[in-house]
Amino acid sequence: MGKPSSQFGGKPSADAVSLHTNPGDSSRDNYRDSHDLDLDAPELSIDDLPPNYSEAASLLPPSSTPMPAPSNLNRATRPHVPDATFLQDVNSGAQYWIAKSLEDPANLESHIRQLAAVPPRPYIKLLGTHSETTRDSKGKTEKNTVTDFDISVELTPYLYSDAQYRRSWTQLRTVDNGEEARRGTILRKRAPGSNQSIEVGGDPKPTLQEWCHRYAASHAGLKVFTLQRMMVGFDEELVKKRLRMLVNDTNYRGHVRVDLVTKDSLIECYNEAKTNKWRLTSWIQWLFTLTLLFIFSWPYLWLRTKRWEVAIAEWPFSRITEGGAKEYVGISEDQWYNLWGRAICKAVLEKRQAVLDQSDLRRAQEAEPTFDTGNTHVDGALGLFRAGIHAMNEVNRQLGWGGDC
Repeated sequence: MGKPSSQFGGKPSADAVSLHTNPGDSSRDNYRDSHDLDLDAPELSIDDLPPNYSEAASLLPPSSTPMPAPSNLNRATRPHVPDATFLQDVNSGAQYWIAKSLEDPANLESHIRQLAAVPPRPYIKLLGTHSETTRDSKGKTEKNTVTDFDISVELTPYLYSDAQYRRSWTQLRTVDNGEEARRGTILRKRAPGSNQSIEVGGDPKPTLQEWCHRYAASHAGLKVFTLQRMMVGFDEELVKKRLRMLVNDTNYRGHVRVDLVTKDSLIECYNEAKTNKWRLTSWIQWLFTLTLLFIFSWPYLWLRTKRWEVAIAEWPFSRITEGGAKEYVGISEDQWYNLWGRAICKAVLEKRQAVLDQSDLRRAQEAEPTFDTGNTHVDGALGLFRAGIHAMNEVNRQLGWGGDC
């Protein structure tokens, strides 16, 4: 895909379509664009959080449609296409549609706009590992990688100014003429007459409607129209830096990776063809992999398929105003860190492997409950067990933990 536009303030492009913009409804504050951390950013309480989708359902008026849980969001808002074959990747959340009706330009455009109104699901993922070398009875050594913690935090709620009513700043745009993208081609290229940022002749870029008509008019035997959903305006490096410092402060001596992983970002609409159905069938994929037939099928599919990777749904975490100030749709990166830092640190020390949610935030901010089972001996044993865990965590902080061995 081409490089997304970095400008969210000011006058939008001719084909930028705001899907949920609601000026004045955001709880944001203005921030100057700076690469320095704002250590004085206000720390949010649990009540300042945007409601998660399951909680929002209980807050809606009886006449409103309940907000689905994050895992069911795409399923609940998925457009209904009667003749479609629909497939979704379990790990990445990528969607694949095959339907004759989507070869009609009006139907395709409507389909893309509906899917663009569904957010991607970005996660901040922290992974800590170390290597352990073991020796068997025969004297052979073997090095294994041990996962110490694997923690993820979803950022989707912070793409809304009001998650309960799905108010956001999302915009659906098409690629600029100077962007390298597949425009009904096999290889990425710029629009004719465009040279990087210099456009000869200054022709306006095609709209989504025009791209859908070009796709429908193509006589290619195998073709696919792609929508890319992405979060923009998020200072990824700043957050990564602070999280690495957080883990290092626990005296962790293993290997730390901090990544921004985005699920539900890719949508591909294929034309009706047996080959397209076969290429997306799991058992056929496994058959070609195990028999090494993919060595021949992959080049064939790559050369035969014409791709339109021209539609982008941008979901801003922040944007730059006309006055040069940086404003956030919900909270800033510093506020996010102040909100989640304690819960993340606790999860690291507990060596958890999970996706953290608001219940983890509450547990991190609240005092630990006392045991009251009615049996003093049981309560005492549980108290000693908890004290032992706290002692081990404190020893880890002082002496270090998670190093290669």
